[in-house]
Amino acid sequence: MIEIIQRGGVTSPKGFVAGGTFAGLKTREEGTLDLGILLSESPASVAAVFTTNRVESPSVTLSRRRAAGGSARGVVANSGCANCCVGGYGLKDAEEMASLAAAQAGCDGDDLLVCSTGMIGVELPMALIRQNIGNVALSPDGGAEFARAIMTTDTRPKEVAVSFDAGGRKVTIGGAAKGVGMIHPNMATMLCFVTTDASVDAGLLRSALREAVDASFNMIDVDGDQSTNDTVLLLSNGAGGGPAIEAGSGAWGAFQEALTYVCTDLAKQLVRDGEGSQRLIEVTVDGAASLEDARAAARSVASSLLVKAMAHGRDPNWGRIMMALGKSGAALEENRIDIFINDIHIVHEGAAIPFLKDAVISAMSVPDVKFRVSLNLGAGSATGWGCDLTEEYVTFNSAYST
Repeated sequence: MIEIIQRGGVTSPKGFVAGGTFAGLKTREEGTLDLGILLSESPASVAAVFTTNRVESPSVTLSRRRAAGGSARGVVANSGCANCCVGGYGLKDAEEMASLAAAQAGCDGDDLLVCSTGMIGVELPMALIRQNIGNVALSPDGGAEFARAIMTTDTRPKEVAVSFDAGGRKVTIGGAAKGVGMIHPNMATMLCFVTTDASVDAGLLRSALREAVDASFNMIDVDGDQSTNDTVLLLSNGAGGGPAIEAGSGAWGAFQEALTYVCTDLAKQLVRDGEGSQRLIEVTVDGAASLEDARAAARSVASSLLVKAMAHGRDPNWGRIMMALGKSGAALEENRIDIFINDIHIVHEGAAIPFLKDAVISAMSVPDVKFRVSLNLGAGSATGWGCDLTEEYVTFNSAYST
């Protein structure tokens, strides 16, 4: 059974410390942090998933190389600057930032990964980083500071931690994430850091992370755009004690379930805080011919700008859902489709059935709007998440750099 840890986060698992500081990468406001370090007190296995955008931040390039080795001590992360499209300086600056952070953390520079988020086309202000990284105080209670230090346009930090029984011992998984714009599968303008005090081989860790990401971060959408800096890191240090978790064991199943829960919770926090959003959209597709079809259909509906506008206006215009299903590439037969809005059945076998429009409008006037689509072709089922499209999103992004 998964137990949610109240006020838990990325340092809830044993053997992890973190901290954050204000270095001047962002405009100073009360409580603003923009530079953080997350560290395992002992060597850890690492797995990572990165952006598929062909324009890639040098911070991603460096982390991709280092994560390939399967072990790491942690990560240094900054907000306010993406360190992307800056020529040859980008990789050099990322390497130096890792070395500076390592000196502060007391580890080797090659053992730290690097993550950056913020404006594209702006060089890292290394003078400010050199001057202020010594102010990052690492502690077991520093996870909340780290979560704040990675925020850009987020209105609040995103954190979660859970514990569960794995072969008679307690295991904890915690996480922190950021990103509320430029969000679209696969991955998004997001950074996510997940830690566990379980002992898991790097190869198995990669498999577990990929499965969790496919069911969570690859099923969310805010605005249809994909970032150059997307990164999800998973660190496993074994500080909880006991033997390594092995594939096929009961402990492995519990670990995968808990990891997917953490990733899904963080993914939903991201879209709930989407730039300008007022409503979370949850799209469940069942009865698909395959899991792949179910995921494609759910993502298509969740990412449709017309469906997002429909959710914002509380307009039960189900034809937009049909349109999004049709362009998803999933196998379907129009005369078999059923559609529900917040459990109100409005389409049966591809055609409208009588419903009270005002009742559906009222049902959509809530923070969470749920669309369920039954394709009635097979056993495939998947859920995707998005948010409504508002005037505030357009206003905000029309002047993002000014």
